Amino acid sequence: QKFTWPAILIRLLYKVMLSYILKRIFSAIPVLLGVTLIVYFIISLIPGDPATAILGSFATPENVKILNSQLGLDKPIWQRYFIWLYNILQGDFGRSFSLNRPVIDEILERFNATIILSGTSFVICSILGILFGILSAAYQYSLIDKLITFIVLVGISIPSFFLGMMLILYFAVSVRWFPVSGMYSLYGGGGLWDLINHLVMPSITLSLVALGVIARLVRSSMLEVLRLDYIKTARAKGVSETRVVLSHALRSAIITILPILGLQAGFVLSGSVYIEIVFQWPGIGRMLVDAILTRDIMLVQGGVLFIALCYVLFNILVDILQLWLDPRLLRK
Repeated sequence: QKFTWPAILIRLLYKVMLSYILKRIFSAIPVLLGVTLIVYFIISLIPGDPATAILGSFATPENVKILNSQLGLDKPIWQRYFIWLYNILQGDFGRSFSLNRPVIDEILERFNATIILSGTSFVICSILGILFGILSAAYQYSLIDKLITFIVLVGISIPSFFLGMMLILYFAVSVRWFPVSGMYSLYGGGGLWDLINHLVMPSITLSLVALGVIARLVRSSMLEVLRLDYIKTARAKGVSETRVVLSHALRSAIITILPILGLQAGFVLSGSVYIEIVFQWPGIGRMLVDAILTRDIMLVQGGVLFIALCYVLFNILVDILQLWLDPRLLRK
């Protein structure tokens, strides 16, 4: 069988990328193990007794002792950790004490709401952040640059939970353009428009800080590329400024922009915890707060570990995409 040189190069590139992907996956294993250690032992230090919280008014010393034995809470903490880790590796995240259902079922059900909120926020901050960064770099030191810089700095400086409460106070209470909280209306609604109506304020609140960070870093990356010699050559040949910025500079800068987007995706996902509380959004963040208040240790540990796993997987995907756009990174 004969192979042409392009086919050989494609096969070689495929093997190299596969090797890189496997290397990134294996390198994520120690990170996830470290996360399990930190999550388990920090959660175990929370004051209070889960058995007492579960039993409530029936929490006599005898009943507490029996329940601790049934749940395995009477064993040493290191032994409980390895039992929990062994179950996790088998796909068993345990059972929620307060909800009386498997932890993974509750997480996956809540994750649908969280991915809608964080996904919408990520799209907003990515598109507007890149657009603002490009405009700020293309019109450096102009009124547009100063206006965008001012908006970005204000957005970064305002705490998200405070911004959320101000949006509720004005748009939900004063002018009544949007609903106060929740994902759907209690009575009626339930369709796509109802979801969008409830999604506007929390998604804007969650995306604002990440938008500012992306815009500032995109501006820096674009300015660095716009100073390169081949950009000056393109301008000297009479190429339009719009084409220089979008076709030449942005194509080179996108390699450095992708890791920024990956980091901000993790920020958006973790930031949804307190935004979901402010807007009573029924996602994983609200679930975690409720679980902490009820001392539901298994639910807290499973929820935090699931978020960490999503963050690690998303960053691996970003690294693979970055490598696909620029295979020269394999040499570094």
